[in-house]
Amino acid sequence: MKLKFFFALCFLAAISLQAQYKQTASVEGITEYQLDNGLKVLLFPDNSSQTITVNITYLVGSRHEGYGEKGMAHLLEHLVFKGTPNHPDIPKELSSHGARPNGTTYYDRTNYFETFNATEENLDWALDLESDRMMNSFIAQEDLESEFTVVRNEFESGENSPFRVLIQKVTDAAYLWHNYGNSTIGNRSDIERVPIENLKEFYRKFYRPDNAVLMITGKFENEAMMEKVVEKFGPLKAPDMPIRDSYTEEPAQDGEKRVTVSRVGDIQLVASLYHGPAGSHPDYAAMAIVEEVLTDEPSGRLYKALVESQKASSVWSFSPFLKEPGFIFINAEVPSDKDADEVERILKETLDGLKDNPITEEELKRAQANLAKSTDQMMRNSSFLGLNMSEYIGAGDWRLAFITRDRVAEATLEHVNKVAAKYFIPSNRTIGRFMPTENPVRVEIPHTQGLEELVTSYKGKEDMGTGEAFDVSYDNIQQRLDQGQLDNGIQYGFIEKQNRANAVNLNFSMRNGDVNSLMNKGVIPGFTAQMLNKGTTSRSRQQIEDELSALKSSIFLTGRNGNVYAYISSTKENLMPTVELMTDMIKNPAFDPAELEKLKTERIAALELNKTEPQSVAGRRLSEINNHYPKGHPNYAMSLEEEMEAIKAVTIDDLKQFYNDFYGLGKSITIGIGTFESEEVKAYLQKEFAGFDDAEDYAEIKSPFHANNVANENIITPDKKNAITFGVLGVKMSQDDKDYPALQIAATVFGGGFLNSRVAERLRQKDGVSYGAGASLNADSDKDDQNSSLFVYAIYNPMNLDKVQLGFTEETQRFIDGGITEEELTNAVNGWIQGQNVSRAKDNELASVINNNIYYSRDMSYQKEMEAKVSALTVADVNAAIKKYFKPFSEWTVVNAGDYNAGDASGTEEE
Repeated sequence: MKLKFFFALCFLAAISLQAQYKQTASVEGITEYQLDNGLKVLLFPDNSSQTITVNITYLVGSRHEGYGEKGMAHLLEHLVFKGTPNHPDIPKELSSHGARPNGTTYYDRTNYFETFNATEENLDWALDLESDRMMNSFIAQEDLESEFTVVRNEFESGENSPFRVLIQKVTDAAYLWHNYGNSTIGNRSDIERVPIENLKEFYRKFYRPDNAVLMITGKFENEAMMEKVVEKFGPLKAPDMPIRDSYTEEPAQDGEKRVTVSRVGDIQLVASLYHGPAGSHPDYAAMAIVEEVLTDEPSGRLYKALVESQKASSVWSFSPFLKEPGFIFINAEVPSDKDADEVERILKETLDGLKDNPITEEELKRAQANLAKSTDQMMRNSSFLGLNMSEYIGAGDWRLAFITRDRVAEATLEHVNKVAAKYFIPSNRTIGRFMPTENPVRVEIPHTQGLEELVTSYKGKEDMGTGEAFDVSYDNIQQRLDQGQLDNGIQYGFIEKQNRANAVNLNFSMRNGDVNSLMNKGVIPGFTAQMLNKGTTSRSRQQIEDELSALKSSIFLTGRNGNVYAYISSTKENLMPTVELMTDMIKNPAFDPAELEKLKTERIAALELNKTEPQSVAGRRLSEINNHYPKGHPNYAMSLEEEMEAIKAVTIDDLKQFYNDFYGLGKSITIGIGTFESEEVKAYLQKEFAGFDDAEDYAEIKSPFHANNVANENIITPDKKNAITFGVLGVKMSQDDKDYPALQIAATVFGGGFLNSRVAERLRQKDGVSYGAGASLNADSDKDDQNSSLFVYAIYNPMNLDKVQLGFTEETQRFIDGGITEEELTNAVNGWIQGQNVSRAKDNELASVINNNIYYSRDMSYQKEMEAKVSALTVADVNAAIKKYFKPFSEWTVVNAGDYNAGDASGTEEE
């Protein structure tokens, strides 16, 4: 009888659990459930991922803010990291679990996420954390007092950027009433003056189970996961007061508007904003196609009209996927020696001309292929998909991601051209000029409606599967690794495993030349590599892009000195055609002079843009101070002027000569991880690269340790309301040094982790002067060079320079004098180990580890032994390393860049 009673209890418990939630939808591997308290749950299992991502999206963003509340959603996002009664130190927990976390706020939503090693303990912790801070976050006055200056610092960092300033001003001018005209970062005065009671009320109003969508992706089983979710979130009760969504509708614009921003800088910008439909509207997919036709590189109409003609250095655009009618923003960068008025004229003529110069069938097919490729690559990565879904959730429903994909694929030329003619009219744009007309033309954009009917009946297409549950232990990786060398000298490391959607990453590298042969080559090696994807003897640049879109694959090429690297992201079906395309790029580059001139213009414009940017200025100066090489040496640190002159001097003949002298297999390594046939890849590389060896002999360019040059310099960057401090301390050691594990953990405690390091605790949490501050150890892999360094950074308002300097000085000395605690050691070691697990679970990061192992003639036992050494560390070990390698801040190389002459400590802003 007792046994029967036990089984009866179990049965009743199961019935009770099921009664707390119901399945409401399922599309392409994503299953939606809803708890009785209103919480929606999306589960997307991916056995090929050895991580889990928990992402919770709240349906509240800057759109929901009222008068005096501008920036409140974003400020609240910061405060929710400050803790709960059960999780009083969230940053420390995130670091100790080796998680990759963050929170973001946008127009329609706020989300919090963490990616972590797929263990039961980590999962239990993450769900408990998110359920607790949904309704129990402190939202305390003392946290607001320290954090509002951090948020203001983040606000000020955006004030440094001409792009962000222009975007904010143009968007604000484009909207009369709707909150999409307000930047998510908010208004300075609202950030500074918001009462804590208002924040608490905002939190209680919107942070509740019936206003949230929890999405979990990664390695798990749905039924077991729902048990966990019900356990953690089921007890939460939704408030009785219903949430009323915003109802403001933006009226039709009566005529073209104009905005002019005058600030310090070297690059000119020409921008245009057009009002557009909501993400759920059928016109949005057509608008996405029009956007691609206009700004794609190199086929876009604006790209051809402005960049190919070298009137502008670049053209880009974005059109956010929003709940209510939104916009498309188009921007052109114009170098200082070019005519911005001419660029504006061509921009408007091109956009106005869509009515009489309609999009062609070829342009439509190319745009659809490009967009399909982007969507397909997102769908192949479950972690990225889980995070990206927040945009569609905020816009009304996660299924809009699939519906929009389908609409893009099914779009007709007639619809696309109708949409282009409808929205791209002068009276619907904001550039800044008023143009009177006797017959005004307006576009009425309907408010979002019929969304529920749209998504309820949607079924989707076949899902991409869940993939293989791949064990990321060191021993299993080494056992699964197929490593060797081809007859032509290419070394390889391949791991065949069943990834979701048959995804595969393949990296190919060639190394040639030595310090003598590479002397005085300057920027030529980098430009040579960048020209590889700009056309071959048998394919134009456009054909290359079109083939990659058709293959839904990417090839990224880069080079430095005599080293060339190619990174491929593809699928089993399309890998070999993509490898063939990569081979054509490497072996048969066209070196088109027109493409070189575009590339030079783009690079010079980027340098001009960074001339007065504190981060760029400080980083370059730091390199200059610690430059130990003569001019012309491959490792020489150029000044900005030297680099610009070197770029201007580059010719096609230089690139061809460098290619002829240095391109060949040399020391070549290929890494492949994912769903593919490794024997097929080997046979191809053996055949196609046979005899490709007409190059300089390879010898690694040595970079032996030099002590840093002591300095503490201030660089004035006028009209930049955010400052940066960089500091570096030379450390003579390599990753093979016995002290390396201890110093790595020391650096983690000092400046790593998520907002809980010594540096972050002081400058952000305690003093509240820096939005971002931290430190790291850059450890040399070469046991002969031993050229390592400790690095610190902080961003802040220029008026807080002295506080930042004092913070670094005192915390460095306190670290040297007192060392770390047992608790800090435990958290740092656990976080480091779990972080390594997360890294090995990501194919691109694992590929880098395997590549380095092959290059340095080692295997995964090296990483396994390193983890054992880190696990065995004691407080005494770490403190001894701190005493040995850390030095007072006065002995570091420090560069500070910002507008230190502004003298504005009032917090006011002047235009």
